[in-house]
Amino acid sequence: MKKLNLLLSALVCAFLVSGCSWFGGDDEDAEIKPAELVKFDQQLTLKKQWTVNIGASNKDFWNSLRPVASSELVFAADHEGEISAIDLATGERRWSTELDVLVSGGVGYGSGLVMVGTIEGQVYALNADDGTIAWTSTVSSEILSSPQSNGQVVVVQTIDNKLFAFNAADGSAIWQHEDTAPLLSVRGTSSSVITEKMVLSGFDSGKLIAFNPENGSLIWEARLALPKGRTDLERMVDLDGSPLLVGDVIYAVTYQGRLGALARGTGRSLWFQDSNSHQAPAYSLEQVYVSEADSTVRAFRAGSGQVIWSNEDLFLRRVTGPAKLGGSIAVADAEGYLHLLDPVDGRFVARTKVHGSGVSAPMLTVADTLIVQSNNGSLSAFKIQ
Repeated sequence: MKKLNLLLSALVCAFLVSGCSWFGGDDEDAEIKPAELVKFDQQLTLKKQWTVNIGASNKDFWNSLRPVASSELVFAADHEGEISAIDLATGERRWSTELDVLVSGGVGYGSGLVMVGTIEGQVYALNADDGTIAWTSTVSSEILSSPQSNGQVVVVQTIDNKLFAFNAADGSAIWQHEDTAPLLSVRGTSSSVITEKMVLSGFDSGKLIAFNPENGSLIWEARLALPKGRTDLERMVDLDGSPLLVGDVIYAVTYQGRLGALARGTGRSLWFQDSNSHQAPAYSLEQVYVSEADSTVRAFRAGSGQVIWSNEDLFLRRVTGPAKLGGSIAVADAEGYLHLLDPVDGRFVARTKVHGSGVSAPMLTVADTLIVQSNNGSLSAFKIQ
């Protein structure tokens, strides 16, 4: 079985496998409780601009079904195959397409295509203007990542550690890559970053690989973390969060491994820092932000990797990856609270409740708007007032 959602230790792993929730369970003695929220003086106000229902709750695919946006529209999906386009400014639904398939990965957007993947290993590409199906293709296994496109090529990673590339015009197969899969890994798959000249993909082996998008030839390969320990559990170093490209520097982080900065052109390492995360990092004010596996939020200096601050007040609250909003850093948690942190010292500056079902999907920042998809299937837009 590929990919378990694990935190910190075998004890926590066993707790998760038992099916209990962080916020309650049948065996109170075994329950590991998250931190209680601390009170603070709010310095900013988060105002909800709109909320719209995009379909059924996302069930077991909260982490992999994430919204994406063009300059005017937000695209979102539910697990049962409903794909929606929402007006960014008003929350009005522009179109909705029912695919009648179980969607497990997405949403991706690029050059006029909206893309999702299914449990059965199908890739659907829809026209962003009206939601009509442009083409479909089939891959080797379940898709938990978001397909990505540069207008010429569409790439998607599968749960069996393979990367597929298709012609963006008609969905015909171009090339594929298979990486070595470890015996045990965290459930999740990194979404690639694609430009005109490069595809950046992270794998469960802890490797980050750059490919030529036209033919799949290897440009460079770098290992962010080496497996350590005696057991397969201890040796997991999955790179599940998407790489972050800022100028000519790539930032990426692995589970039970390291956060690293690498040169875009060669993959040469610029610095490494111990870190433990299965979510994508964020960047702002020459700092890199990471939500650790235990829900500690940390800030690193982008040029050196030096730790600037660490906020442990959300410990085990299962926070999302960080997102930039204005001059603040946003994370949301499993109880549905949205938190804003000061990027200088990590203190809380604002908080609001999004929805009691919780937030697990990565949040999306579009200009001055934060898009949050709750676990009940609602999509909301927030701004700082």
